[in-house]
Amino acid sequence: MGRTAMLEYDEKRDFIRMQADCKMTFRLADTEIVYEGTCVNISGSGILFEADIPLELGKAVEVRIMPQNKVTPPLTAYIETLRCTGSETGRYRIAGAIKGIKSE
Repeated sequence: MGRTAMLEYDEKRDFIRMQADCKMTFRLADTEIVYEGTCVNISGSGILFEADIPLELGKAVEVRIMPQNKVTPPLTAYIETLRCTGSETGRYRIAGAIKGIKSE
């Protein structure tokens, strides 16, 4: 790929993915047990986070993201798990589709 092609690259997504690297909590929709995780990145349609436990595909999960800066408010969203893979750190990388946002 030449330099010109690199400059003309257009991401094929509806939403821009933003790197987050912030703390978050999550719980399965049918439980009250809250787990901790780390948000890796987020877009208008999905989220990627790391956790110590695996999640089954298709599970409904409530996630709460707590940004490190005080300007951005916390975000609570409902997701459906799309992918769960082990990572080199021994944690699980979980990708989910955002199905709704909870108003605070």
